[in-house]
Amino acid sequence: MLRYICETCGVQYEKTSEIPEHCMICEEERQYVSTTGQSWTTLENMRAESFRNKIILEETGLYSVKTSPDFAIGQTAYLVQHEGFNLLWDCISYLDEETISEINRLGGLDAIALSHPHYYSTQVEWAEVFGVPIYIHEDDRKWVMRKSDHIVYWSGESIHLHSGLTIHRLGGHFKGGAVLEWESGFNGKGILLTGDIIQVVADREWVSFMYSYPNLIPLPAAKVKEIASKVNEMKFARLYNAFHRIVKENAHERVQESAQRYVSALEGTWFET
Repeated sequence: MLRYICETCGVQYEKTSEIPEHCMICEEERQYVSTTGQSWTTLENMRAESFRNKIILEETGLYSVKTSPDFAIGQTAYLVQHEGFNLLWDCISYLDEETISEINRLGGLDAIALSHPHYYSTQVEWAEVFGVPIYIHEDDRKWVMRKSDHIVYWSGESIHLHSGLTIHRLGGHFKGGAVLEWESGFNGKGILLTGDIIQVVADREWVSFMYSYPNLIPLPAAKVKEIASKVNEMKFARLYNAFHRIVKENAHERVQESAQRYVSALEGTWFET
């Protein structure tokens, strides 16, 4: 009996005696099955290979956690340190003793919180090692492939994890899609960590919003307007996505301008057709 990990999305499944035939996450229209077919590994196999995690100080109170070489989707997780409370925002599949030791050196973890199902990865492994809860919006419950008593399904539009740390449900990419507002980050100007519920584009000056990124399925204009309205009430001047792309300055304004551009494009008022 092994807990297999999908090599395309990086999500770990319950123990099975045989390799799974299907990945529910990848076969859904927001993800994809590799052209070479569905393939699987285990955390034990990964530890026998050349993977390692790089934990890098990005700025005061914020570390990035990234696997090298890239695995599956290749996202970055973030360790937020705020008033003695350590939060892992989003998760990655690879976990080894070196990573555990380094995070413990940094004060360990008090909680894990997820933006959406594509980054659930081996979240239960992490929660068991550090003995912490995992916060997932109840709207995305059906996408949890490995059940655990560590998982806390929250409801509503926001949840305060700690003073100055709030998760907000925006929906869009997934119904329970969430972002993390860290009010005192960036020297008190505020940081928003978005996974890819809000995606930073190539020039780092604009963001975008999609139902499916690999399949290029946009969100409707009404949903983007709703997201922009919710985000407009949050305090932040810098934004980090899940792929180490950062809007370093004036991120609050850039999200609103980007939403306006996106809606105008969908409504046909931004450019000639």
